[in-house]
Amino acid sequence: MIAPAADSQAGTHVGVIGAGLGGLAAACTLAARGYRVTLFERNGWLGGKAAVLHADGFRFDMGPTILTVPSVLRRVFDEAGVRMEDRLDLVALDPQWRCFFEDKSVLDLVADTQAMKQRLHAFAGPKVASGYERFLGASQRLHEISERFFFWKSVGGIMDTLDFSQTFTPAVLSDLLQLRMGKTVAASVRSYVPEARVAQMIDHFTQYVGSSPDASPAVLCGIAHMQTSEGIWYPMGGTRAVPEALEKLAGELGVEFRLNAPVAKITVERGEATGVVLEGGERVALDAVVSNSDSVLTHEELLGGATWKKFRKRRKYEPACSGVVLYLGLTQRYDQLLHHNFIFSRDPHEEFEAIYRRGETAPDPTCYVAAPATTEAAVAPEGGEALYILVHTPYRRDGQDWSKMLPAYRQVILDKLKRTAGLEDIEQRIVSEHALTPQDIEDRYHVPRGAIYGLASHGRFLGAFKPANRSRDVKNLYLAGGAAHPGPGMPMVLMSGWIAADSLDQDLGAVASGAG
Repeated sequence: MIAPAADSQAGTHVGVIGAGLGGLAAACTLAARGYRVTLFERNGWLGGKAAVLHADGFRFDMGPTILTVPSVLRRVFDEAGVRMEDRLDLVALDPQWRCFFEDKSVLDLVADTQAMKQRLHAFAGPKVASGYERFLGASQRLHEISERFFFWKSVGGIMDTLDFSQTFTPAVLSDLLQLRMGKTVAASVRSYVPEARVAQMIDHFTQYVGSSPDASPAVLCGIAHMQTSEGIWYPMGGTRAVPEALEKLAGELGVEFRLNAPVAKITVERGEATGVVLEGGERVALDAVVSNSDSVLTHEELLGGATWKKFRKRRKYEPACSGVVLYLGLTQRYDQLLHHNFIFSRDPHEEFEAIYRRGETAPDPTCYVAAPATTEAAVAPEGGEALYILVHTPYRRDGQDWSKMLPAYRQVILDKLKRTAGLEDIEQRIVSEHALTPQDIEDRYHVPRGAIYGLASHGRFLGAFKPANRSRDVKNLYLAGGAAHPGPGMPMVLMSGWIAADSLDQDLGAVASGAG
């Protein structure tokens, strides 16, 4: 049952630019709080990168495939008085990942700390097992600190996290020390777990944000506890089921959908967002705007002028990595694959050096492989598999021609799967094949340089900070999506939409009620 919306905001018209997960979360939250919401989407579908590909009897999730921290998604449904569990059939996956290493060893990541300690004791000895337990303890503390200072509010820098009435209390000072300012994820991980294979597995919690562990701040180690505490989930129907459920909720709440309606400009008068202009020339007057477009493109293309100059001067942001995705329909499943698998590179330093520093494809890449037929047989014809393979690459550089680069790199990827995960006959099993390259991602989703994770989280002190959800330059403009706070990954993008909506409601709701 949809909760009745408050009438106090019924006359306030909010436009949301971009119907990705962040835009859908913002639209649902605002509509549930009584705002009139219009959602503008340049494509003919809702959900952004969380799209679906049907081909030759196979169904592939095209974008995100790992759902963690479901409590964030639940909060969006709670806004409307709807139980998330009534709209989505979520299946817990444990083991969460299977890890294949170059030396042919295999390690499963399980959520329970004591069970994982036992596995690690057998895999690499007692010191590694106890080190992992201590790492998860530190990760939990970092997650708790993030909940207090970082999540669920608009943050664009360290000053936004501080309450100066509390800053110098012993409790807060203790929290600040726990942040390990100036230390990287990779260094922090290895201070607990120096064993190379296990450290490589833990490093890849930060791959949710598309950044190098040896250049990202240690606070991102909190991601490990976020995943192990709330689990990894698969929505039956695929990840695509999430935007479909949000689209249905938004429709029930009265959100107006404008598909195939790319926004060309945000109109600003006297420093305040007043509406949008569509590419066809149509002008739509609005009381506030939430942009789920990439935050850099929002400032460069939709605002421009002095606003773009101020944004660019404030801080130089680097695109996160891109990727090659192979969608392979197989005649037969592989028994050694779980739902989620990492086939790790022979040398993470070599891999990250190539991708993040030299801007080149890794000679021996880590491959993430999703084999969803193990959980939902309907993704493929009987006995088959809809294999999803993601390999991180540099964001698109000038002069790179992926139409020429893909065939050779495809072979590098398949050879890696054969050698390290035992998929020796994969080419004989392929009956359907499609791919996305960095150029395709840039063209399809309108993201700069094909950076699927938005902005990189590089920088030992400021790497965790993205542009704030409440615009610092334009009143009544709010930012959502992977290139806004708190960053990329399904739960963080959904949280960004909720924060943008909540910040807007704090500002405009106070005005409407006569407060402030």
